[in-house]
Amino acid sequence: MPRLFTALEIPRNAAMSLSLLRGGLPGARWIDVENYHITLRFIGDVDNRTADEIVDRLDRIERPEFELQLTGTGAFGSKKPHSVWAGVTNPPELVALQAEIERICQRLGLPADPRKFTPHVTLARLRASRVDDVVHYLSGRGGFYTNPFTVSRFVLLSSRDSVGGGPYLTEEVFQLHEPRSSGFARHAEQVAKGML
Repeated sequence: MPRLFTALEIPRNAAMSLSLLRGGLPGARWIDVENYHITLRFIGDVDNRTADEIVDRLDRIERPEFELQLTGTGAFGSKKPHSVWAGVTNPPELVALQAEIERICQRLGLPADPRKFTPHVTLARLRASRVDDVVHYLSGRGGFYTNPFTVSRFVLLSSRDSVGGGPYLTEEVFQLHEPRSSGFARHAEQVAKGML
């Protein structure tokens, strides 16, 4: 069974901006542009029955679309860096979506994710990169940001056992919904448009 995880896709314009961050770091194995994503919850290897239950529960999630922006860069592994990443703004809708997926996974008997949720896009995996080289790389790219984009869905991805970085296969797509305005706000909007 492939390894499963839930994620947000990166739109093409933002992915092209991220691709400009590639290069200039010895020992980096750069992630292919088509494999950029924001991991929401790593699920891992599960049997087919559990995978079907996960899909069924994820399909019931009722959450609104939200705006997201990529901003800043950083590295994981302070004394021995193992990856560099682009940061993500952390709107409450993203936190709520991730928390709901985490609750679903735990209710289905999966162990809690031991890591604190830190939304990011992995740019490269590092092998024997020196701390000084990583610091130099990051210092020249700290002002990175993309235009905001709308997140209208999340996906269930699979990967074959490898060192990471893809290729990933989209197994399922789960739509988020346009935010519903309140009855009063809808009424005021219709009045303003001359519909009432």
